[in-house]
Amino acid sequence: MPLRAGAAGFLLKDAPRERLLEAIRVIHRGEALLSPSITRRLIEDFAARSGPLDPATALLEQLTPREHEVLVLVARGLSNQEIAKRLVVTEATVKSHVGSILLKLNLRDRVQAVVFAYEHGIVAAGEPT
Repeated sequence: MPLRAGAAGFLLKDAPRERLLEAIRVIHRGEALLSPSITRRLIEDFAARSGPLDPATALLEQLTPREHEVLVLVARGLSNQEIAKRLVVTEATVKSHVGSILLKLNLRDRVQAVVFAYEHGIVAAGEPT
């Protein structure tokens, strides 16, 4: 869907000229805009979802068991130092694992790793640390 690709708005191709001009103004102000019929479809799709996004299986299969373990701990908010202590490894080793995770999952930083883990059901809110 174009929205996942970064689109800031979406109108149907038969939208009137005035609606298109207003949409340009809205997007220019930094806001988002969706056609009412698209909004309805998005709400229906969201309501129909029974759980997290399907795991990105191909990406996750690239992770070693240790990297997966580190991803879970990162997603639960542990620092590199805390992860190192828990896994009985050095902080440098944890940093290496985090770097590898980011590279393999094509993520920019730890924040994206946390979001990825929650969106794909690797961790769930309320799980014990």
